[in-house]
This record gives sequence, C-alpha cells and structure tokens, in this order.
Amino acid sequence: MGARQREISVSEFFTKNRHLLGFDNPRKALLTCVKEAVDNALDACEEAGILPEVTVQLEVVATGSSALLPVSQATRFRITVTDNGPGIVRQQIPRIFAKLLYGSKFHRLRMSRGQQGIGISAAGMYGQLTTGNPVKIISRIGPRAAAHYCAVQIDTKKNEPLVLENKQVEWDRPQGTQVAIEVEGRYQKGRASVDEYLEQTSIANPHVRLIYRTPEGETKEYPRAYYELPPSPKEIKPHPYGIEFGMLLKMLQDAKSQTLSSFLSSDFCRLTPALANEICKAAKVSPKAKPRDVRGALAETLYQTIQATKIMAPPTNCLSPIGEPAILSGLYKQIKGEFYTAVSRPPSVYRGNPFIIEAGLAFGKAPDSATKPEKPVQPLAEGEQEEGDSELARVIRYANRVPLLYQQSSCATFKAVLTTTWRNYGIAQSRGALPAGPMVIFVHIASVWVPFTSESKEAIAEYDEIHKEISLALRECGRRLGLFLRRRERAASEYRRRNIFELYIEEVVEACNRLKGGKLPTEKLKAQLHKIASSRTGGIKTDETLGKTSAGPEGL
Repeated sequence: MGARQREISVSEFFTKNRHLLGFDNPRKALLTCVKEAVDNALDACEEAGILPEVTVQLEVVATGSSALLPVSQATRFRITVTDNGPGIVRQQIPRIFAKLLYGSKFHRLRMSRGQQGIGISAAGMYGQLTTGNPVKIISRIGPRAAAHYCAVQIDTKKNEPLVLENKQVEWDRPQGTQVAIEVEGRYQKGRASVDEYLEQTSIANPHVRLIYRTPEGETKEYPRAYYELPPSPKEIKPHPYGIEFGMLLKMLQDAKSQTLSSFLSSDFCRLTPALANEICKAAKVSPKAKPRDVRGALAETLYQTIQATKIMAPPTNCLSPIGEPAILSGLYKQIKGEFYTAVSRPPSVYRGNPFIIEAGLAFGKAPDSATKPEKPVQPLAEGEQEEGDSELARVIRYANRVPLLYQQSSCATFKAVLTTTWRNYGIAQSRGALPAGPMVIFVHIASVWVPFTSESKEAIAEYDEIHKEISLALRECGRRLGLFLRRRERAASEYRRRNIFELYIEEVVEACNRLKGGKLPTEKLKAQLHKIASSRTGGIKTDETLGKTSAGPEGL
C-alpha cells in the first residue's frame, strides 16, 4: 500500500476535476476560455495605464479530415484574443500560459480581475486535453522590440511548461499580446453565452473598446463610452482583523523585522508604532522581543489582544470602483429604458478585506422597443383570464468588473435581490421571486479578495457584511425608482385630464363663435384654450415625465 502512494501535481488534480474551473460542458467551456483571456488582457492594459482595446475572434475549426461544419453543429473552435497592452517579456510567457497557480495577483492585496493564477493556464490545459493542440502566443513589449511567438503546453505530471516552439516573428501591432487556443466547445447565442459575456463586460467597463468577430463572420463593436481609465488601485498590507492565528504564526517566523513592535507596524496596515507598543503591553510581551521567539501560548495571547483592540478599517485606495457616472454610461449604452439610477456605497470590510458595493438600475423600455405588434384578439375559453405582462427583472452580477453568468441562485447578490421588498417601491413581486417588470438590476462588488464559492469564480459567498451592503444599495435604487413611478403615475393622470379637456375645446370654440355671431377669431381662441389646458395639467413637466419630449430618459 505504501508503494502506491505518490504526490499529485495541481495540474493532474484539475485535469481530472476540470468542472471545478468552469469546464463542465462544451458551451460553458467556450465561454470560460474567452472570459479568462479577456480578463487578463483588461488587467494588463489597466495596470500599464493604457485605455484597453481588445479583439475577440471565434472561428470554427475542422476536426481531422472532415469539412467545416455549420456553426450550430461545430464542436471545435479557435479562440483568438488580441489586446493593445504592455506585452509580456519572453522569459515569462511559458510560465504564465502553461503553469497552474503561477501569477502576480495571489499575494497582492489590490483589486484585480484575476486572483489565483489559474485562469488562462487552465484554459490552455483544457484545449490541450480536448484537441491536443498547444496555446499559441504572440507578444511584443514595445515598437522597437521584436515580437515573440511561443507555442506551449503543460506537463501535467510536474505542472511545468513545455515550450514546443519559440521564435521571433513579424507582427503588425506596435505592442500587445495575442493568445490563440483551440478547444472543444459549442457556440450558442442567448443567456450565458460569449455574446452576453462581452455585452455585460462593456456595461461594467465603458472605458474599453471591444471588437467581437463571431463564428458566423459578423463583426460586433462595443465602442468606448467613457474615455478615462479607472483609478489605479494601490497594494496594501494585510489588515490585522483579516488573518487567522496560524497565518500570524507563519508571519512571525518569516518576519524580517528585528523587534515585535516593528514587525506589527511594518507588516500590517493601520497599525502605527504607538498602537503596536500598546498591543504588546496589553499582551504582556516585550515590544523588543524577536518575532521568531513569539510562539505557543504567548503568540495566542498576542493574537487575541490584536483582535480585541480597536483598529481603523483598512484603506480603500486598493480598490477601483466603477463609479456612478460610468455605470450610468454603460447601462445606457447597452440597455434602452426610461429611467436610470446608480448608487455607490461607502467602503466596508469583511474578514479584514475592504470592499465596495455598487448598484445600478435601468427601468422601462425605449419608445422603439415598447411598441409591439398587436396580436389578433381571440375569444377566451370559460374560466380563462387574459395574460398580463409577466416579464421578470433581469439581474446582472459583477465581481471586480467581471460578469458572473452562472450559479445565479447560489450567489449572495441574487439572494439580496430576492430578499429586497420591491413592493414597497411600487413594483409587483411574488413571494420568493424576482420583481416583475421591464427592469435590469446591476450589482458590482469591488474587493481585494472576492470570496467566490468555487475556483470557477461564478458566485459570491454569503457573508453577512456583503449581503447587508448589497441590500442597502438596492433599497436606495428602489426608493429612487419608486419616486419616478409615482411621479409618472401622477403625470399620466394629468395627461388623461388634458385629453378630456381637449375633447371639448372644439365644442366650446364653436359655441362661443355662435354667441358672437360668427365674428370670433376661432384659431386664436383654440390656441389659448390649448395653452390653458396644458398649463393646468403640468405643462412641459408632464410631457417630460412621460417621455413625450426629446429630453431623454430620467436619471442620466
């Protein structure tokens, strides 16, 4: 039995358990590969201070010697994602694209789309498993540098990259990176598709220009709606409330500081030297003790003292929220409605990690989409009732600007939407269901470490602090929507009154003209009566509220 024991590499584990990374089925696998490549491209551009321009191309690939299948029947695709980012130095290319759990973001406490160093290398591993082909990368770090081409695969037994080809090539771009992966997949439009992912990405990232070439040969462009880069997040030290006892022991053993006091003030954020001395005094340990000598019961006392001490919340310059103007801009660009609003909550903390919740709401249908062709009236059967508009609200969820398209029901965001009492704001809602009506609810969490429920990063864990902040943001959006709906209802009532007045204006003018013996200027009197009817029923404000002027939707 002992002879059969052997070490398992992380690549081997995820090869057998690829569903944990989001490769459950061919359709979802195609989306996951596109998502990981686009996320990396956007992170690289923003970190280098470049306004991102990303091209995504999906092509059908023939299997073996058979001819190309139609898109709906195709089972193999080539995904090519090109960006205008800073490029990657040649030595790092193999490890970034062909080594799991290798990256720059895991140990840094700053907001970024990627977290674990798994995404793009896992996409390459899935391509290798299903098609046997390597990941092909072209990268250039500047106009004067050469463009490098690499074809890499993962040695799954060792979790190490295998470089199959490495050469300099001609490339028409001055800088950037291009990644091409051949995978087994299935392309289908609609919910939770590549198309929806890119559309939602453009909503939360209005500063990005996205070009998407579909497998059918169509080119869709999502133009840039916001010409400012989001503020660059700064890296912070861990907060004392965010570490467990075992982590503190490890940090004490690895500390480079000579004294315990300097270790506490230099390795944690929000701990000043004076506060560090106070903690040491309360824990009855010398501030000048060597960190490595603090262990056992003494270390446990120190940990308990830290947790009991009142320490300021961590700084929030490590976060880069979207911002209310950018949320409104993104929502309006992709969703046409009558009312828009956005809310950014003040920063909050869970387990010592700072986070910000942002919510947005688009309500109603644009005038062009609101007019539907009338269906022919059919007699109803006995006991049958006429169906009303039973459309449910659509929830779009984001974590660090990345759309979450799967596992909606197990996500803290979705649960917060369900538990919000939308009836208080004039929206119909059945018990335990989404609110009814033409409405899109947008929720974004920005955090240095998003608590996902699994490695596939599809749903946010149900922390009380996160649920509370999402609920507060949604309630504020609901209050604003409720005000708009009540105002619109009053305006509709005034407009109906105006229509009734206008029905009788002709009769009144004719009667007055008869009384004057036909000598009355009827057109002038008619205009005056119309003006009085309009002013008594709210005038231009009524028309604006009902969207009958060119003022545009409310809230923008």
